[in-house]
Amino acid sequence: MQDDVKRRKHEIRQRVWSTLEEKGVARFPRPVYGRIPNFQGAEAAAERLAGLPEFRSARAVKVNPDAPQRAVREIVLSQGKTLLTPTPRMREGFILLDPASLPETALPRASTIAGAFAYGRRITLDKLPAIDLIVMGSVAVSPTGARLGKGEGYGELEYATLRELGLVGEDTPIFTTVHDLQIVDDIPSEEYDVPVDAIATPTNLVRTKTRHGKPRGIIWSRLEPRKLEEIPTLRELHEKLR
Repeated sequence: MQDDVKRRKHEIRQRVWSTLEEKGVARFPRPVYGRIPNFQGAEAAAERLAGLPEFRSARAVKVNPDAPQRAVREIVLSQGKTLLTPTPRMREGFILLDPASLPETALPRASTIAGAFAYGRRITLDKLPAIDLIVMGSVAVSPTGARLGKGEGYGELEYATLRELGLVGEDTPIFTTVHDLQIVDDIPSEEYDVPVDAIATPTNLVRTKTRHGKPRGIIWSRLEPRKLEEIPTLRELHEKLR
């Protein structure tokens, strides 16, 4: 059964990646296979998301580091909000960017991965802030809120880490920005998958009213041992919770 779910997820990802390439809406970095795909209209989707009341009222926002959400990260900083972003594959934990310490001219670069390292500071688990809003990258999402990342589980681990620390809760909104072609009818879910509450595209906004439950933390029994070896933050959290 579990193998069947993983096969279906793989097929959905491959179909979405192929569609974005074939329809000519994929953007650098390409090809988009194996990535959170960048897409034409990512900036418009970011502006649509930024118009939501949950975004406007948020003071600290966690955003994934991928290319299609770069515009979201810049808007977060330009509106004076604290930005928390994970390092790629969580290898070096999380980076915190305080817009009050940045010149306005630095915001576009600070919203890139390289710029986050240059202008932000890596932050320990005990210094992480409470998060008001999460923005996740997606390969595919459904109108009911089910979400697929690229299949490596880092987005889920980032969320579960914050949940374990009590920095996000069941009511913390989770949004995503995607191209309209990334919305699909049906996505199978597993217990560690993180659903989204709203989907912003270049042309539309979907409130999912999701009934998919949000994971309450890391499911340690499902965690691959190599992840503990590769990610110091997870090892630290594991020790903290023992």
